[in-house]
Amino acid sequence: MTEPNQPPALVENMLLLRREDFDDLLDRAAERGAERILAHLGLENGRAAKDIRELRDLLDAWRDARRTAWQTAVKVITTGILAALLVGAAIKLKLMGGSQ
Repeated sequence: MTEPNQPPALVENMLLLRREDFDDLLDRAAERGAERILAHLGLENGRAAKDIRELRDLLDAWRDARRTAWQTAVKVITTGILAALLVGAAIKLKLMGGSQ
């Protein structure tokens, strides 16, 4: 690694990086990491942005469908309860030909 006859201060100076060099090193490492994770996800080609947009659109559509299904279920239950109340009131008031 280092020669034994080199002064310790020289070895320490060799290990120090300038701030610009360190920033460049971090930038390259970040880019490599981003490329690796995109490749791992199967999004390494130039269509990654389009694929992610399509996935977000699909997720939004799923959320809308789920919300609509809940709203429909609540409306059906509410309508059923109101209909049962009306039928019960009509029977109670003998409007539907209930037993005399």
